[in-house]
Parts: sequence; structure tokens; C-alpha cells
Amino acid sequence: MTKEALYRLIEESPVILDGATGSNLQKAGMPVGVCPEQWILDNEEALIRLQKAYVDAGTRILYAPTFSGNRVKLEEYGLGDRAEEINKKLVSLSKRAAGEKALVAGDLTMTGVALEPIGPMKLEELIDIYKEQARYLLEAGVDLFVVETMMSLAETRAAVIAIKEVCDLPVIASMTFQEDGRTLYGTDPITAVVVLQSVGADVIGVNCSTGPDEMIPIVRQMKEYAEIPILAKPNAGLPVLVQGETIYPMSPEEFASYGPAFVEAGAGMLGGCCGTTPEHIRCLTESVKDCKVKKPENLHPMMVASERKSQEIALDGNFLVIGERINPTGKKKLQEELRAGKLQIVEEMAEQQEEMGAHILDINMGTNGIDEKEMMLKAIQKVTMVSSLPLCIDTSYVEVMEAALRAYPGRALVNSISMEKEKIEKLLPLVKKYGAMFILLPLSDKGLPENLEEKKQLIHGVLERAEALGISRHQIVVDGLVTTVGANKKAALETLETIRYCKEELKLCTTIGLSNISFGLPERAYVNGAFVAMAIQSGLTMAIANPSNQLLMGISFASDLLQNKAGADIAYIEQVNRMGPMTQQTVKVAQKKPKAEEGKFIEEPQTRTLVFEAVLKGNIEGIVDLVKETLNQGESPKNILDQMLIPAINEVGRLFDIQTYFLPQLISSANAMKEAINYLEPMLQENGSQEEMPVVVIATVEGDIHDIGKNLVALMLKNYGYQVYDLGKDVPADKIIQAAEEYDADIIALSALMTTTMMKMKETIALRNEKKMKAKVIIGGAVTTQNFADEIGADGYSKDAAEAVKLVQSLLGENV
Repeated sequence: MTKEALYRLIEESPVILDGATGSNLQKAGMPVGVCPEQWILDNEEALIRLQKAYVDAGTRILYAPTFSGNRVKLEEYGLGDRAEEINKKLVSLSKRAAGEKALVAGDLTMTGVALEPIGPMKLEELIDIYKEQARYLLEAGVDLFVVETMMSLAETRAAVIAIKEVCDLPVIASMTFQEDGRTLYGTDPITAVVVLQSVGADVIGVNCSTGPDEMIPIVRQMKEYAEIPILAKPNAGLPVLVQGETIYPMSPEEFASYGPAFVEAGAGMLGGCCGTTPEHIRCLTESVKDCKVKKPENLHPMMVASERKSQEIALDGNFLVIGERINPTGKKKLQEELRAGKLQIVEEMAEQQEEMGAHILDINMGTNGIDEKEMMLKAIQKVTMVSSLPLCIDTSYVEVMEAALRAYPGRALVNSISMEKEKIEKLLPLVKKYGAMFILLPLSDKGLPENLEEKKQLIHGVLERAEALGISRHQIVVDGLVTTVGANKKAALETLETIRYCKEELKLCTTIGLSNISFGLPERAYVNGAFVAMAIQSGLTMAIANPSNQLLMGISFASDLLQNKAGADIAYIEQVNRMGPMTQQTVKVAQKKPKAEEGKFIEEPQTRTLVFEAVLKGNIEGIVDLVKETLNQGESPKNILDQMLIPAINEVGRLFDIQTYFLPQLISSANAMKEAINYLEPMLQENGSQEEMPVVVIATVEGDIHDIGKNLVALMLKNYGYQVYDLGKDVPADKIIQAAEEYDADIIALSALMTTTMMKMKETIALRNEKKMKAKVIIGGAVTTQNFADEIGADGYSKDAAEAVKLVQSLLGENV
């Protein structure tokens, strides 16, 4: 099937997908805890009956039951070496069920092993795992692919890249969002759209986690920026416990009643996720049969994005600053640190520039004595952990640029592409493949253009080559090519004319390297300030500059204010508050301070030491050296734990609660603290300063092989000093109780991610009650709720790792 054929299908009427598979197969006899793929192969008719019922109900695209068919997931059951056989047989079953009435999509999802830097999985290893499964599915004859129920944008992007490198069949990318409107990793719907459509997804979607009512606003947000069709596959409401059974309460009729609203919000493909049945799909088909699908707007929004934030670049929008400081040119300390393989200064520069109002961060690792590609990849990892700003990748080497674009889990801005032969021939295809935006630099192999006319010719030359490859003009920002006015008296005038020409005649956004204009002149700040005001008036969109320059930033925000740009008044006031008064100096770098919740003042901790900061920033590599240094200065191990490490992880938890931090930062900070505690632990025991702490036994319940959340809870509790015994995943209730008795547990912590395994929590609680144990039971996981905890008799529920620590402290009567 081609992308064009899929789009024609969607234009005709809403395309109906299938509903839930796992819960319906359990009703057909599939036990909890078995490998679903193997059980299906042993009970073929159960799947074929279900999928035929979906087709009869109106399904036009069936998902092959290959959801957990990647090598890593199958290895959980000792079936990794049978991945090819299993995937191909499962597709053949779905093709039998589909007949000539429906298409079959090869289904892929997360491996359960997190990507670097928060997990052990390397990007190329993950891409190879997805490629392997995609090849099996392609050879089995699938019509298209779906990557679904994804929580990590980086992993979703990797899956899309993998499939696109295997074949040209259409790819659907569908993510799952929490009640707060973000994925577990902190991605919002707009950012997901920007990144995934740019890297080649043919349909973007949302599935699972919520019912229809909560999902419609997410679809509406996606529609605003989507150039491709949108998919929606909600659950049949939120799970509840009825007579000892977990059910999704929404009837087929109620579920289907949301169908027209989904289409009105922008969805062109509709189906069901957890709790839905063929009857839900039959009613949905009927409810939308007369609905007209809204076509994608194809507005080509100019957007760059990180994994957690997108930034629009608008022709008539507010002026933007690309922070220039992460560049070793002329910075001896930074050069020395890079040669030593360290990136602490890079992290600090990233945080400071974001704090001072930068909108995008330029990353340049160009210095001698280092492996630039290796350092670029490390810098991207570090910066994306400490800053949510999108990145501008700045390198002279094609190999470095390709590695950076492949690894960056967002949509980058490339700095830059000129008419130089090697750059235009090799970099444009990379921009096309990875969907990046780029800065057009009007240079050629001959060097700088001799005059304004030649500069315009070079701009048109790059535009023509880009458009010939199918790269939209909306992916391009033109560099005005600033030269020094000290050598060329017309330098400023020529640049201003270039800016005007690009905006008014070509409708292209522009940028400049601001400080070039004043090179060699005294008191350069005056020249730069006057020039940026004139350039903004001429239509300049953004500049590569130092956001710590108070005069420059003040003039930029004031220029927007005077031109009555949207939101410029508030933005100006916020920027002035960030910078402070100009009476002291014109260049001022603010120190990052914790952000207070609305209406509350948060005092900066007195213990904000280097060790504290290392936990806050997730400095896993450097924290032990900092602990050693602090010990050498005479600080006791107990004080480091009580006055630096614990307050730091408390601050991380607070930042997580107010959504300044997300899962990647929480994991990184917890791991940094773990390194410090591991180093201090022998000293704490030797000095007798480590008090006996309560015991926690933690496990993922029987039948469930998901453990990312459970592992983080265990790590956080260990960091707070609790004696934690992690039993792993897929642990039967009797084994959990046996361990709790053996270790004299104070707390039993249970995790489940699947509705089909939730009731194993109730079994564990029943056994605890039967044995009249002192241990209190807490539960968590994506499918659990406070209501469910109350219904099964749990002593507490936490929605995340940070809350789990507070819950344990509360249940044990400790000060929170």
C-alpha cells in the first residue's frame, strides 16, 4: 500500500480500525502471565474469530498481534531466537481473518528497555531491533506499519526511522498521553506532531491511557499543527473494579457517541484500545458513517522541537534568540574541558542561556584535540537533560551533522547549508531524511558574494536545490550574512536589504550572526544594539547571539513591544525581571534558582553545594569526585547525605511535581544520587551513622513484564535509605508474601501496567491479610488509580516515584 492510497482511503470516510486484543483473548481463555504471541499461535482460531468479528463490525485495518514481537520482548519468555517465525505466523493469521475486506498493519511498540542516557539501550541497537522486526513483518506481507502505545518520543522516532530504512510502506506513529496531557517522558501533543511528521510518519495518533472524553482535546491540539492525518484509539473509559474483576465501564453505544466529536476535532482514523470489543467497533462505524474527514491543513508550520518543547518560528512573530555560547572558539576553559572529555561547562551554559531568555541553543564542538562526533553526541545527551530548548546543530563536518541529526530526539535546526558543493550535495539529503530545518548561508566555493545581487542569486540557488528534493521553503531560514562594518561601510545596509528581500518578496524567515557587524570596533555593544534594532524593524526573525548580553536582550524584547507583537508586553516585563536593572553592568548572567509554585516563595536551600547541584543536574559521571572533594574539605559522610543529597532529591521531586522536570530528569538525578550513596555507604556503616531503616519489598505482579516505573520507585526509596528488596517482574503473589515474611517487610510495593494483571495485586493483599502481616501494601502503575487501590484494600496509591517516597514516609509515620 502506498501513502497516497492510504490518504485516499481516509478522504473517502473515517477509516475504522480494530479494538482491543489482549482483554478479549483473555475472555477466550488466555491465562495471565503467558507469552501472548505464543498463546495465539497455539490457539489460532481464538484470534481469527476475534479479528473476523472486527472486520464484520466495520474494521478496515486490522493490527497484526505482533505488538510485543520484538526480540527484546520475546526474550522475556525465552523466545528471542524465534522472532522471525513468530512474527510471520502472526501476520498470516491476521491476513486470513482480513481476507479481501481489510488491510493488515504490522504492529510494533516499546522494547521496555530505556534509551541512553536514562537507560542502557544504545540508539543504533534499538534501530536495529526495530529494523529486524520490520523486515519480518514486511516479508510476511503487511500492508502498512503502526508504532503504538509509545511513551518515549525518542523511541518512537527511532522506530519510524527504522521502518523507513527498511521499506516505503506507510507508517502510523501513535503515542499515549497521561491525564496531564503529556507522555510519561514529558512530550506534549504538539511536539509529538512536529517531530514525528518531520521524520517521516505518515499518520500521527494517540491511543490508550484515557477514555474518549479526555482524548478529544489531545486530537484537537494535534490537528492545529498536523500536515498528516490523525488517528485516535481511546479506551472504553477508565478501568474500575466490579465484583473482583477489572472492567472498562463504557458501553458500546456511549463509546461510539464520541465518534463524530473525534472527526470534528480532526481524526481521520478511529478505533478502540483497552476494553473495547467488536460491538464497540460496530457502533463506532455506524456513528461516523456520514462524517466528513477534515483534510490536513498543510500549513507547514515552521517549528523546531526538543523532546519536551516546540518552538514556532514565524515570519511576523516575536523575535527569537539562538544562544551562541556553547562553542569552544575563543573559550580556553571550554576547550580544555572538552579535551578532558567533560561537559560541565556545556551544561552550565545551556541552563544559563535558557534562564536568560534564549529560545534555541546552538551546539558547536569544533576544536582540535577531540573526536568532534563523539563529543557532539555526548553534548546533545547532556544538554537535552538539563534544558528543554530545541537545538541548533552547528558543525562543518557532514559526518558529525548526520550523527547528530540521527541521534537528536527532536526536530533540529541545521547551521548551516550553503552553495558549497560538498555541503549542498551531502547535507540537503540529510535534512530531507531527518526532517530538520536549516539555515541557508549565501556562500559558494568561491567564498563570500561580491555584492548584494550575487547574494540573492546564491539564496535562490539553494532554494531551487532544496525544493527539487522535496524540501519545503518552510524548513528554511536565511542567514543575512553579516560582515564587519569596519571593513565594508555598506555591510549593515546590505544585510538589512537581504532581510527585507527575504521577508517581503520570498516570504522567508531570517537570522544573523549578530556580533560580526562590530568586529574590530571599540565599544562593540553600542553597534550591536543599534544594529539589532534596525534589523528587527527590517523583518529579522532571529539572531545567533549571547542571551546573557543584557543590552542586546533588552533591545530585542523592547523592539517587539514597540511593534505591538502578540504577547510582547508580558514577554518584555518577564525578560526585565530575569535580567534585573541595568545600573550595574550591561552584561549580566543570572544564576539559576528554583522556580516557585504560583503563590509560594521557595527559599534557595543553604545546602545548594556542588554535590547538591550534581544530583539536581543528574551528573552521574562527576558526582563521586565531588563527594570525595567535599569529604577532603572536612565534611562528614552523614552531613553529605542529610544536608546535601537528601535535600537535592527532595528538590528534584518538587520540580517533578510542578512539571519542570519529567521522567528522564528524575531518573538521571536518582542515578546520580545512587552513585554518591554507593560511595558513601561503607563509611556510613563504619561510623555507625547509618540508622536501621524500614524494609520495602517491591515487585511487578505476576503476568506483567513491565518494570521501568517499578525500578525507578525502588531506586528512589533506596536513595532515601530504605532497605529495598526488588523481586523483579512477573512475580506470583505467594512469592511476594514469602519474601515479605523473610525480610520482615514494613512495606510491600506492587506495580502493574496492564489491566489484565491488575487483579494480581488483590491476590497479594488477600494473602497479606490472611497471614495477618504488619506490612502495608502500596500500588502503582499506569492502569491503577486511587479508587482501584481503595477497592482492593491497598493501604496507598502513588502515581509516580516521587509520590511513592512521600506515601511510604506517611504510612510509616515519618516526617514528610
